[in-house]
Amino acid sequence: MSVTGTPAVVSVSISSSLNSFRALKRYARGLTLAELKCKLELVVGSPASCMDLELYTPDDKFVMKLDSDEALLGSYPIDDGCRIHVIDRSGTQLGEYEDVSRVEKFEIPDSKYEQRTDSARSFLKRNKLGQYNEEETVRKEAEQKQKLAEEKALVEAIPVGSRCEVQVAGQPNKRGTVMYAGLTEFKPGYWIGVKYDEPLGKHDGSVGGKRYFECQPKYGALVKPQQVTVGDFPEEDYGLDDEM
Repeated sequence: MSVTGTPAVVSVSISSSLNSFRALKRYARGLTLAELKCKLELVVGSPASCMDLELYTPDDKFVMKLDSDEALLGSYPIDDGCRIHVIDRSGTQLGEYEDVSRVEKFEIPDSKYEQRTDSARSFLKRNKLGQYNEEETVRKEAEQKQKLAEEKALVEAIPVGSRCEVQVAGQPNKRGTVMYAGLTEFKPGYWIGVKYDEPLGKHDGSVGGKRYFECQPKYGALVKPQQVTVGDFPEEDYGLDDEM
């Protein structure tokens, strides 16, 4: 095949009997097949000495074997979009190079990691960042305790069974009855369980498989005590029964 007037580089896809993926590569037509195989080692993982090459058209029709290591790649009828398939003769199994569970992991004992000066942990300690900023950690713990104490005081002033109105930012006020007041498993802090007068809630009093109170589906909600006002709030008619 004459290469006169043809591009010096050809774009091809590479497949292999060892891998399930294909790689798009560009190679000079002036490469010998021996040189090409050395480059393909980095793509498919097979040793160059254990490769057989086959050429396929862009629509995956077999063309011929590429079996002369001294021949130039451009001496074969290869064009952009063709596929070069690498057959491995080393005895390696399909997918062996893709199974990361077989890759030996680098592990270091925590005691030795602690002694290193070039680790992320060492950097955080030197600069007193994250969990190694003792002052910041103490301050956050104190703020959390203060917030918890304030929420507890609010919860103690919201008796179960009381009528209430819930005010959540960006939502209309909703009225209902206090059904639960206390700690929860789904998030830290104190929460108020409310059974709304209408189906404006999120659940039936159960969150994450834990039941806090009983109500009909979509009538229940757990909100922060800061969002709850206890008082004489008669039921309102939201007109939901009038909708079809």
